[in-house]
Amino acid sequence: MNVSLTKKNVRMIAALLTYLILTTGAIIMLLPLLWMLSTALKEKEAAFLLPPRWIPNPIKWTNFIDVFKKGPIFSGFKNSLIVAITVISVGTFTSSLAAFSFAKLKFPGRDKIFLMLLGTIMIPYPVVMIPQFVMFSKIHWTDTLLPLIVPGMFGNVMMIFFLKQNMTSISDSLIDAAKIDGCGYFKMYYKIILPLVKHAVATQIILWFVGIWNDYLAPLIYLNSPEKMTIQVVIASFNSFYAIQNDYPLIMAASLISMLPIIMVFMIFQKQIIESIMISGIKE
Repeated sequence: MNVSLTKKNVRMIAALLTYLILTTGAIIMLLPLLWMLSTALKEKEAAFLLPPRWIPNPIKWTNFIDVFKKGPIFSGFKNSLIVAITVISVGTFTSSLAAFSFAKLKFPGRDKIFLMLLGTIMIPYPVVMIPQFVMFSKIHWTDTLLPLIVPGMFGNVMMIFFLKQNMTSISDSLIDAAKIDGCGYFKMYYKIILPLVKHAVATQIILWFVGIWNDYLAPLIYLNSPEKMTIQVVIASFNSFYAIQNDYPLIMAASLISMLPIIMVFMIFQKQIIESIMISGIKE
């Protein structure tokens, strides 16, 4: 009896310590975000007070309105959404279709082509940056959103790899049964395979959206006009201009606004992310 009670107490203490550590870690990670929100609601002079104040007094909500008045934030949002929605809509289809081909179809050189595809991950972007810029400038795509949209529409290597690994774990007997029933390859793809990996697809869409939304280098290279710039380039220009004026509340407000879509995506699709991780963990 005493032994069982001792083991139970040990498990309770271990659980409490685990929750305490996780809670402490979560608070530490949230502190910078909370400080950004606190600074965004302060007056310009209050951001430099010592000791620093976490709760602004007075609260200045107009900083978030001033951000849209003092910079092309709205056009940056619009351009980033155009790029992200177009690329993800088409690119997810092409990536999942390619993953299905590599996972379930048998054709000459399949494994070699897949290894060559994975090898492109090892090429640093600065290596292809100048040749791509020259190519896009010759076809007059610079200062447009096309260089940011068109390449992504042909698929994402990491998404292809991740979905291919998930699809490989699906039993081939499903494919054989579908063939016997006279099901074509494309019908197998969207009727059988795709529903079974929907959580993995959702996870990759979220990660890809974050990557596109946070992309700074490519838009900086190809875009020149302020009305064509994506949100990250707009925010960087905005921050560099107002940092000279020490207007950090305005900078923090702009940065928080640029983070809102990513936070909303994670809050809406967190269930899919967790389920995808759980499914990946129990597959053999």
